[in-house]
Parts: sequence; C-alpha cells; structure tokens
Amino acid sequence: MTQSTPTLPVARPWGQTDDGTPVTLYTLRAGQLEVQITDYGGRLVSVRAPDRQGQLDEVSLGSNDLEPYLHHPEARYFGALIGRYGNRIADGRFELDGQSVQLELNNPPNALHGGSGGFHARVWNATPGLSAEGPTLRLQRRSEDGEDGYPGALDVEVTYTVTADNALHIAYRASAEAPTVLNLTNHTYWNLSGAQLDSILDHTLQLESDRYTPVSAVLIPTGELAEVDGTPMDFRTPHTLGERIDAPFDQLQHAGGYDHNFVLRGQDGTLQPAAVLHDPRSGRVMTVETTEPGMQVYSGNFQDGSLSGYHQRPYAYRTAVCLETQHYPDSPNQPQFPSTRLDPGQAWTSHTVYRFSTQD
Repeated sequence: MTQSTPTLPVARPWGQTDDGTPVTLYTLRAGQLEVQITDYGGRLVSVRAPDRQGQLDEVSLGSNDLEPYLHHPEARYFGALIGRYGNRIADGRFELDGQSVQLELNNPPNALHGGSGGFHARVWNATPGLSAEGPTLRLQRRSEDGEDGYPGALDVEVTYTVTADNALHIAYRASAEAPTVLNLTNHTYWNLSGAQLDSILDHTLQLESDRYTPVSAVLIPTGELAEVDGTPMDFRTPHTLGERIDAPFDQLQHAGGYDHNFVLRGQDGTLQPAAVLHDPRSGRVMTVETTEPGMQVYSGNFQDGSLSGYHQRPYAYRTAVCLETQHYPDSPNQPQFPSTRLDPGQAWTSHTVYRFSTQD
C-alpha cells in the first residue's frame, strides 16, 4: 500500500444536533492511516489502518451517520473526548476548598464521564491545519463555571495530529479561572480485526503496569494500589483478553470483565510506553504511549448488539476494548492518588499517541 502525502484535512457537513447546531466531519490522512473526526464530541468517528496484507479497514467502532451518536445509548461515548472528568466520581460528590460539589448521578450511584451533558455531547470549535508532522484538527471550547455542576470556567484545547509513521497524536491543554478538577481522555472502542469484527477476546494485550486500583461492587476504587502479580490483572507479558476474563476473581465479577484503572510505570508527565494491543488474525498492532499516570482497560462488558456500525455488523458483547489514558477514577475523593486539581495560572497538559503497525 502506498504512503499518502499529508494534506489539509477535508471537511464536509455531517448533519446537525437536535437544537439545530451544524456538525462537520473532518478526514485526516498521512502515511497509511486515515482518520475521521467530528466536532460533535470531538470524537474519532473512524480510524482506518492497514493489515499485514496492506488492506485498509476500520479498527475502531463507529457509524457513518451522526444519528446514533446523538440518540443511541450504545454510541454515546464512541470515540469521544471525555470531560470534565473521565471515569467515575463516588456519589457524584467531592469537596474543593471546603465547598461541597454535587454532580449529576448519571451512572447511579456515581457520576460518570462528566455527566450526560459532558464534553462528549458538545459541539467544539474546530480548526483544520497542516503541521510539519502532518494534518491536524484543533478543537476548542469554553466550559463555563457551573457547567454540568463543575466549578470554575475552563478553556480546553485538544489537537489531533496524524503522522506519516502511522500514528495518531492527541494533545490536550486546559486552563481554569478558578480551582476545579479535570481528567480528560478519549473513549475510542478498538477492534483491530477490521471487517471481521472478531471478538476482542482473541486480541492480545500487554501493559506497562505492575499495579492497579481495585474497585468496589459499584466500580469505585477502594484506595488500594494492588499488585497485579498472581492475578488475572497481570498483563506485564502478553495475554489474550479472553484468557482469564471469566476467572472467579472478585474484581472481574464486580465489573463483568475488565473495567479497571491500571497504574502505569514511569514518571507522570513524561511520554512513556503504556500498552500494546495485537490482533493475530490481521497482524495489526496498536501501541499506546502517554504522559498520563493511568489507563482504564474496558472490555466492552455492556455492549448488547443493539447497534450496528461499519460493515452492518452488530457491535455485540465484548467486540471492542477501550484503552483510556487518564488520572485515576474518584481522585477528588482519594488524596493518595495523583491530583486532578487545576488552579488558575496552571497549564494542564496531556499527550497520548496511538501508533499502528503490523506483525507477521
């Protein structure tokens, strides 16, 4: 397969939200990678990467149409930018400088992914560009004080870049006008098998992680940083996702599979290896690097097949895995975790890279 020459992203109208706001879809190409991003939710709609034969195909779950992203609960977070707070906050409540903050309990009894009106459900201001590294799409929005219950006005900028070495970079930047908490991530559902849409359980995963944060029955961290050694949470060497997912282990039973934050090795704030996902059938490999201290591994435990996407194949139980780079869940209530507090005058930054290759 020939390498494409980086060009400016191509934009086309892609419908409108229920309140009539226009939505645009942007296509970015570089190397052998093709990525589509929409300003609705700042989401990755499509990521197409070659297999070992050079065949380009979808490696993320999504839809050719806007409608499922607006109305189908299964597609709510597909590919989306998540904020203000990715993952769960216990009882939707935390204290900040002595003031109690109460959030929407959209995942009872917890707050999840910023609430029903979070960043995934907003139209962002989009600016396409072409950098020395490749085509870019800069997304910006201002989250006003009190939006979705969060204190402090917040300005957020996220830049997607597709590079000639078949990598997708996501660079985040934010600043606040008053103290707040922030935990941004991207919620793409990955399946490297392409049109086959094989079960994610046949993919192998390796993580740069010696510890994870165990959760309660309602998926809130207990506060412990537990060793993975001797448990089904040990991905220090490659294992298929299905090898131990149904083991009689309380953590897997709480979540119905993997839905856990893994503590990444290395120094927070430094771009570092985090994960390698491999589909033996297609030969596709996706490596993940991040500056974040953690990664949520979610094995599609709540997918129910009610939504069909690319190739008109239903997105059934465990047909995707999410690798969400992040700070830890419930950090505002867990002072021993890396802080998610953001104060005025501070620049909040984060960088994650999804890099695609093949293996014989």
